[in-house]
Amino acid sequence: MRKDLISGLVLLAVAGIYYSWSGAIADSTLSDEVGAAGLPHALAVVLAILGTLLIGRTLLARKPRTVTVDDSTDESDAGLPRAVGFLLFGAAYVIVLPFAGYVIGTALLIGGVALYEGAARNWTVPAAAIGGGVFYWAIFVKLLGVHQPVGSLIQGLF
Repeated sequence: MRKDLISGLVLLAVAGIYYSWSGAIADSTLSDEVGAAGLPHALAVVLAILGTLLIGRTLLARKPRTVTVDDSTDESDAGLPRAVGFLLFGAAYVIVLPFAGYVIGTALLIGGVALYEGAARNWTVPAAAIGGGVFYWAIFVKLLGVHQPVGSLIQGLF
């Protein structure tokens, strides 16, 4: 419960910082009525809502904790290696994206996280990864008109 409360507070802080930073995005002459910061602002609001819901759920579900013999682990340290793993995935994604491009980079991220989380090593992981990469590309590039990096690897092939 404690880690959910802390996670919710961190989400609220990240949402606030992201919202304020995205306000610095300059509108161009090609901007529509939403503006260049419209989608980042919406994402920050969604993140803040999720953080608030997580905090609310944690506070409503609080009950006295009874310590048993098997309950000797410190809850705050339980997810640290897992969180560091996710942080490394994010860092690798940022590094790979300019070379591999958005579709391949996102597919690698989806597949890597799925395997890291213990997904079965069969055909569904690469299918979901490739499908997810193409799906997110279609949403951002085709539907929303947000250009994503093609990648120097792909540009070199064509």
